[in-house]
Parts: sequence; structure tokens; C-alpha cells
Amino acid sequence: MGKPILCLDFDGVIHSYASGWKGADVIPDPPVAGAFNFIRDADQHFDVQVFSSRSHQLGGIDAMRAWFLEWDKTATQEYRGCITECISFPDHKPSAMISIDDRSLLFD
Repeated sequence: MGKPILCLDFDGVIHSYASGWKGADVIPDPPVAGAFNFIRDADQHFDVQVFSSRSHQLGGIDAMRAWFLEWDKTATQEYRGCITECISFPDHKPSAMISIDDRSLLFD
């Protein structure tokens, strides 16, 4: 049995999204402070999957992968390389044990 899934939204949770939506394959802003460290730590307990409204659009997943690779170069030595090792990019929202999204409401 594998680790439980942690689904992380990309825009606003990992990518700072300061410029707003520019298209599925345009990602101009830096990471949210601490995002890469969080992903690396979460990988110890979860199967970390990054999902976005970009995920099902042409070029969206490729653009997110390229963004991670570019920003991974600026990560501290301890966390460099974690992105390519730690995450996956499903094209449909996974059945996750936990989802973190900046634009959701808690259903109770």
C-alpha cells in the first residue's frame, strides 16, 4: 500500500500567482515562500500530487514542470532536486486524503 495522496493546488499555493491568470502555459511569478520546503517535508508522509485548472489544458502540465525545474535551481542545496523526485502531475483531480487549495470552502 502506498502513501496517502496530498493534492496541492498550483496557483496561489505553490506558484505565488501575483500576476493572475495569463494562460495555461504562462507562469510568470515566483514560488510562495516555503513551498519547496513544504513539498520536500510532505513527501516523507504523502504521495504529493500537483493539480491545477492548468492540468487539463494544452501545455499546462508541461508549463508547470518547466516552472518547477526553473525555480528548483534557486532552492537551497538541501531541497534542490526535490521537485523532480517528489511530485506528480495528474490530469484529473486525484482522490486525495488531503487537498490544499487557496480558493476552496470547507464543507462541514
